[in-house]
Amino acid sequence: MSEAGPTEPLTFERLTPTEMLRRAEELRDRLRARRSVRDFSSEPIDLDVVRACIDAAASAPSGANKQPWTFVLVTDPAVKRAIREAAEKEEQTFYGGRAPERWLADLRPLGTDWRKPFLEDAPALIVVFAQRHGGDEGDKHYYVSESVGIAVGMLITALHVSGLATLTHTPSPMGFLASVLGRPDNERAYVLLPVGYPADGATVPAITKKPLDAVLVER
Repeated sequence: MSEAGPTEPLTFERLTPTEMLRRAEELRDRLRARRSVRDFSSEPIDLDVVRACIDAAASAPSGANKQPWTFVLVTDPAVKRAIREAAEKEEQTFYGGRAPERWLADLRPLGTDWRKPFLEDAPALIVVFAQRHGGDEGDKHYYVSESVGIAVGMLITALHVSGLATLTHTPSPMGFLASVLGRPDNERAYVLLPVGYPADGATVPAITKKPLDAVLVER
């Protein structure tokens, strides 16, 4: 067995039970208020806030610490326009026949269709790419989907608690994003996040979430 690598002291803050519960409930309540937004204002946002959130997401745990993600921050109007045009082309095919009727029926209450104006209206887009391997195929990555999924969850949380709205957009398929953004062959698009402020008068579907006792099993 090979020797372990270098170590360093763990920095860990031990909290009182009361403070632990207070922080947990505060975060829970803030995240319960998060909603996916499809009507964005074009008002500029502080990109340093977005960069700090991406930096936080990039601290996520990953298989063998390979950190198999790339975050592409898009603010150029021409690039956003190209992304919208390519996404709407795929979405027209999806809504026009590729998606099974059951899927479309599940989407109807959310009011979505092939039109994606938020891809241009939002002042920023973050496209998260998953790296299948490193710079060459000999640099293997492990648990890529799981690792990138954790990072995306941390990113959405960071953006929300920083006061920004997001939408998890996954056009089907997403191969055009690598082409538009000039990403290498070892990367595949994982999710596209419009980021900004909600438009004045924005509305969201009236939905509910499952209660805790419907999703938690204790043994």
